[in-house]
Amino acid sequence: MNENAGRPYRARLGFAALLGTVVLVVGAKSATGIGAHPSTLAVTPATTSTSTGTGSGTGTGSTSGTTTRTVTGDAVHTRYGLVQVQVVLTGSRITDVVAVQLPDRERRDREINDQAVPLLRQEVLDVQSAQIDVISGASYTSQGYAQSVQSALDAAGV
Repeated sequence: MNENAGRPYRARLGFAALLGTVVLVVGAKSATGIGAHPSTLAVTPATTSTSTGTGSGTGTGSTSGTTTRTVTGDAVHTRYGLVQVQVVLTGSRITDVVAVQLPDRERRDREINDQAVPLLRQEVLDVQSAQIDVISGASYTSQGYAQSVQSALDAAGV
């Protein structure tokens, strides 16, 4: 008996979910049209100020003396589009990762992102670095995500 039966694997998506998703996208067309650019999400934690430049960050002081700052990573070109994240740091600890840009030209891109990005975010928060596992079925997004996180950490000097 497989002791991991019923548990999600970090390195791959469940076959049944993947198969169901593949069936849904057969014959699907892009909702944004050919040559459209990925959308930008404007999600920012309320206690921080965001930077607008790539690879830079700003911070706000809190009453405990620990600085919370948001640093935007580089926009990484992948086969399916740009991947860019913002890393929220409290001191040198990563407290949140927000996807700013993700590939979304095709419906399949959005389906992959819906499954992979929460896993990638949690992995970064768990390991407190950009040294994360690649999600099977989302390898380009995973690599772009890790590179963007690393560029943000480099810009923050962490």
